[in-house]
Amino acid sequence: MNETHIPTLYLCATPIGNLEDMTYRAVRVLGNVELIAAEDTRHTRQLLTHFDIHTRLTSYHEHNKFEKGPELIAWMQEGHDLACVSDAGLPGICDPGSHLAQLAIAAGLNVSPLPGANAGLSALICSGLDTTRFTFVGFLPKTAKKAQEVLEDVKGRTDTLIFYEAPHHLKKTLKALIDVLGPARQAALGRELTKKFEEFRRGTLGELAAYYEENEPRGEYVIVVEGCGEEAAEAVEEKPQDPKALYEHYLAKGMPKKEAMRAAAKDLGISRRDIYNMLLE
Repeated sequence: MNETHIPTLYLCATPIGNLEDMTYRAVRVLGNVELIAAEDTRHTRQLLTHFDIHTRLTSYHEHNKFEKGPELIAWMQEGHDLACVSDAGLPGICDPGSHLAQLAIAAGLNVSPLPGANAGLSALICSGLDTTRFTFVGFLPKTAKKAQEVLEDVKGRTDTLIFYEAPHHLKKTLKALIDVLGPARQAALGRELTKKFEEFRRGTLGELAAYYEENEPRGEYVIVVEGCGEEAAEAVEEKPQDPKALYEHYLAKGMPKKEAMRAAAKDLGISRRDIYNMLLE
């Protein structure tokens, strides 16, 4: 690597719908670098064609990141700058751009943001909910069990919660949110953000779920949910601190024995084997 030039990985935001949200700087950098790592090269080629950018593309996505990532870093170490883009929004948010950034940092390369559109923050500022503190959750796990675990983990947070969801999973996700967070929490659903049919729908989780039982979801959604009230948060946090009592607490909630041990161990910061040994005493 040339000592006078440390190569830079540019994490470049791309529009989430409206092409006019592309920044002048992003257009310039994408046109100047030798290579762009793209989540979907066909999708990104359309963007580059619109802005008359002719830079070479290479595929970098969730399914090839462990093989392709080191190859890209090795190429950068020869003295080349690289841009990384996702299909829409900021790379590194719900896509493998974060993995590439970690590899670049570990290799002593520069990592620089090219800021721009982001669906989660765009929905948050238009939600009407508290923006001073928020937790980005993104897409819930596909299995109901894992999704419930994530929601149980965040249900006591007082900050606003941000989720992503596809239209064909929206009803299922709203039901999961209601099951764990309750139907009364205020929420805002933003769909097709920055596009022609952009829409925000606000109300309680129960009201929103009822609406989408009557109206088929269309477009990509951001779900913004108000945080837990202070009193409710304290109640959520009131769990037994004794390992055996905590284990029994989770059993009473219907968890299988192994899951109850795992949950108790996680809460107490000890191993599941420790919980098991204490139960034998």
